Amino acid sequence: MNILAFGAHPDDIELGCAGTLLKYAKQGSNVYLCVLSSGSEAGDAVTREHEQEEAAKKLGVKELIWGHCEDTKISVNKNNISFIESVLQKIKPDEVYVNYYDDTHQDHRALAQCVISATRYTQRVIYYEDYTSNNFIPDIFVDIGEIIEEKIRIIESFKSQISRSFPSELNMIESIRAVAHFRGFQGRTKYAEGFKALRYLKHLE
Repeated sequence: MNILAFGAHPDDIELGCAGTLLKYAKQGSNVYLCVLSSGSEAGDAVTREHEQEEAAKKLGVKELIWGHCEDTKISVNKNNISFIESVLQKIKPDEVYVNYYDDTHQDHRALAQCVISATRYTQRVIYYEDYTSNNFIPDIFVDIGEIIEEKIRIIESFKSQISRSFPSELNMIESIRAVAHFRGFQGRTKYAEGFKALRYLKHLE
């Protein structure tokens, strides 16, 4: 399978679905990442790109694709939709992951809307959770109990970000464990990642 995940900034994808992507990679699927900006508003652009590249290597991705958009100024327009369509045509993904459309960050909202437009003919499009998501109620849970520590090690690639505190006063690592534990509780396991499907066509053999 070809699995493609979109993120507006470095670490967005990993926070939301690194465990699931890692499981796919371990099973032999080809995992691709497309990150729209370098996240320069939250740190040095070169540093953040290097951190994203390190995380991608730990995830075992086939290719990391950059969108070269300006951080905080991603918009819903023909150029961005066409770029995303070109990535889809190149990768031909079986599943596409993107952050949830209801979000407090304008880049996340814009990216989700662009992906919704670009994937109008894609059979499996799935939203992952970000810490800026609003009203996110997952209907798909992936057990990541056996690889939660590997997800943590992937997140540790983002050294410039992990010490930043969230409103809860938890840092990034503490927040990952808290969210994974909560979604695990909902999914009736210890640790999980939660997802919501835009569409999910299931093929029965």
